Amino acid sequence: MKTGDKAKADPKLTGLSEWVEGTVIDIEKNPFKGLVIAIKDHMGRIFFGEEKYFESLENNKTCLQ
Repeated sequence: MKTGDKAKADPKLTGLSEWVEGTVIDIEKNPFKGLVIAIKDHMGRIFFGEEKYFESLENNKTCLQ
């Protein structure tokens, strides 16, 4: 995952009832928490937390042909 990618945040992090989709705006290497990711959704809300609360929406499949 990198800045500019599309990702979604887990409801356990956001406190909302469903996953929130947004664009990755920051990735930080925190010495205590590991990777901390921040996304911004279409309403301008920013959600950030540990990498385990995010899933990438980018299609990272590699063609082997």
